[in-house]
Amino acid sequence: MISAGSLFSRQSAPLLGIDISSSSVKLVELGRDKAGSLVLERCAIEPLERGWIMDGNIEKFDEVAEALRRLVKKSGTRTKNVALALPPSAVITKKITLPAGMTDQELEVQVESEANQYIPFSLDEVSLDFCVIGPSKNSPGDVEVLIAASRKEKVQDRQGLAEAAGLKAAIVDIESHASRLAASRLIEALPSKGVDTMVALFEVGALTTSMQVIRNDEVLYDRDQAFGGAQLTQLIVRQYGFSAEEAESKKRNGDLPDDYSSTVLRPFVESLSQEIGRALQFFFTSTPHNRVDHIMLAGGSAPLQGLTDAVTQHTGFPCSVLNPFDGMEIGSSVRMKKMVREAPSYLTSCGLAMRRFLQ
Repeated sequence: MISAGSLFSRQSAPLLGIDISSSSVKLVELGRDKAGSLVLERCAIEPLERGWIMDGNIEKFDEVAEALRRLVKKSGTRTKNVALALPPSAVITKKITLPAGMTDQELEVQVESEANQYIPFSLDEVSLDFCVIGPSKNSPGDVEVLIAASRKEKVQDRQGLAEAAGLKAAIVDIESHASRLAASRLIEALPSKGVDTMVALFEVGALTTSMQVIRNDEVLYDRDQAFGGAQLTQLIVRQYGFSAEEAESKKRNGDLPDDYSSTVLRPFVESLSQEIGRALQFFFTSTPHNRVDHIMLAGGSAPLQGLTDAVTQHTGFPCSVLNPFDGMEIGSSVRMKKMVREAPSYLTSCGLAMRRFLQ
């Protein structure tokens, strides 16, 4: 049965955006000031040990729930409603075209019958939801509807995690949708308000780098690559003999030996920029496109020294690091220096927190 609200419900009451990745849990809470501008009220990160989350699956439930409790406590928030996200690999999405003017009930019946064609599981086993995107470009008098479905246990895992930390999952979104929502504000700040601008958005996670090519809010191409910041941690371990935890902590705090830049960081930045160049080449060879206008980098490794220059040098396209809080007011409880350093890691959690204001 359709659980309206599981993947696309709307929310204007206070809401936390919580992003659970393979290396950390991240929390963002947004508000608005009297003028209607977005305000960053809280943000916090709590690291997770390797193996607790694998391929988006929660392998160590109690440990992750405990980390989530620590994160909420650290942030100082009293908000209980949360927006969480599933990895795109755990969600089947399909755009369909339906006649305009149908009631919600008629839409629901139609969506269920359409979903049967696209979902390889029994509908009893899935959480299914839909949202009307808007009028169909190709078919006047019709509307485009996005269907999203995920195995119930995947959604229940996320809900259970929230409950174990004393929270309530009000929204379960898709990670790539949330990161796109947060990036859309920054794309609008590009020349011509980003209209017709082809943007390649790379999120460099610990184990995976995801790429989305976006133009006018439409995804032209997406791809994941098994390459990420954890490889830099491994190089630090190998070079200096630290434990993995020490290496990760020293990497985050910039507390590394003098030769780190030349012997470890520079070669890693070089290979990461080559991976980004390779991903773009895949895009060019498998689509009619042969260029992008701008490359945006997010994720924990995005601010690495020299990375944007190396990417531009490799690809020939301008490149910048995303700060999803650019142009927002910053609340008094946010530690500015720490936030600026970690900002690119918050892209998905920021997009989830923005769901509060989607009407």
